[in-house]
This record gives sequence, structure tokens and C-alpha cells, in this order.
Amino acid sequence: MPWFFTDEKINSEKLNIYGETARHISKSLRMKRGETLTLVTPEQIQHNCEISALSDDFVTVEIISSRPCENEPETKVTLYQALPKGDKFELIIQKCVELGVSRIVPVISARCISRPDKKSLLKKSARWQKIAKEAAQQSRRGIVPEICGALSFNQAVESCKENDVNLIFYEMGGKSIKTLLKNQPESIGFFIGSEGGFEESEIETALKNGIEAATLGKRILRAETAPIAALSIIMYEQNEMDNISTTGEEFRNDWNNLCIES
Repeated sequence: MPWFFTDEKINSEKLNIYGETARHISKSLRMKRGETLTLVTPEQIQHNCEISALSDDFVTVEIISSRPCENEPETKVTLYQALPKGDKFELIIQKCVELGVSRIVPVISARCISRPDKKSLLKKSARWQKIAKEAAQQSRRGIVPEICGALSFNQAVESCKENDVNLIFYEMGGKSIKTLLKNQPESIGFFIGSEGGFEESEIETALKNGIEAATLGKRILRAETAPIAALSIIMYEQNEMDNISTTGEEFRNDWNNLCIES
């Protein structure tokens, strides 16, 4: 059943859907009257709906049943990702949203090759948020994770203090994720570097501010592989993998895409 988000609170038995979502339902998916879909509201209530009318401009649905969405992880995880080159950040957003990240913060660190100006960042931010929404719909999330405005490394270090535990992945070594998450924190932040990693001065700043150095092992992963691997392990150690499922075809496609990118 197709899965969509709405910004409206549903307090009646019928709802009209407009804009891009309506066009996607009618034109891209070519859905018809009588077919069903799911709408998720901001308070994470999923409504199973039946299409009663549709056109190019709007879709009218009738609510069949409603219940709280149970697909969201209990652990709130924020990724602080130093911007990589090209469109790698788009892949990172897509896969990390599928895996259950709560929020992604683009970071401009010392070794970032990609340094878009404010105008470019504004344009990219809109596209990044759209990718997050599409990934959230595909993976049937209860929320659309926020793609925040870009921060400097020092700003990111300051802002992450709201998390219970913060990790920074460093190629020179650190503690295992299992060890660092043994107390099962409710909120976690983790830092991943760009292609050049982090400078030693940045690591020192992180450590002085209570961020723990973590490791993904002896092999050096690419900038777009590391956050996906790290988040997968974090979710596993936090017992958040129970709600994740995939068909064989989806798994093969995701795996092939990762292999091609890596």
C-alpha cells in the first residue's frame, strides 16, 4: 500500500490531498477510485484510506481505519556528516533515512572539498529534504527526518550536547560502538568525516567536549559508506532493527547500488 505524509491533522472521515502528492498518486502511480493508501499525520498516526475521487489537481480519500504508527525507532539518532564531494550526500540521506536516523546535520569541516555558498546551500537543502521525504515514504517511516542547515564543525560540536551520547568516527582508532552504547542511551549523535576525514585539531576539540572516539574497524571506508555502516551498527546495538524488513529484490538493488558507489 502506497505510503504518504500529510501536514494536516485528520479530524473527519474525508480528506482532500493537493499538490505534488496528489499528482504523484494520480499521474505517477496511476491509482484509481477504490484503491487504498496510507496517510501519516504529524502526530505519527497512520490512516488507511480509500480513494473516492481524483483528478490531476486533487485526490479525495475516505478514512477506513487509524492507529498510531509503530515504525519509528525509540532511539533518536542524529548524523553530523561532513559534506562529501558530488552527490554522495544524497545517497547518505536516502540510506540513513531508511535505516531510521532522526535528523541529519551537514557539517563544513576543515577537510571538506565541497563548500557550497549560502545560495547553493539553500537550493541543495530543498532537494535534500525532498530526498528524505521520498526515502521516509518508501521505508514507511512515522516521520520525515529533518535535514538541518549546514553548521561549521565547532557549531556542530556545540549543538550535539543535547544528545545523551556523541561519537566521532576516527581512522586512527577508538572504542567499539558496542562498548560506547552499553548503557542504551535514548539519544545519540555521531560524526562522520568527508573524504579526507577529520583534522587532529578537530578530534581534540571533539574529545574536549565529551564526544567519544569510535571505530568501525581496521578497514578505511569511503565517506558515503561509513555513515551507513555506523548507523546500521548503532541501530543493531540499540535493538532497533526489529522493524526493518526488505524484499529480496529491494535488498539486491540496495546492495548493488552500494557496491557500485563504493
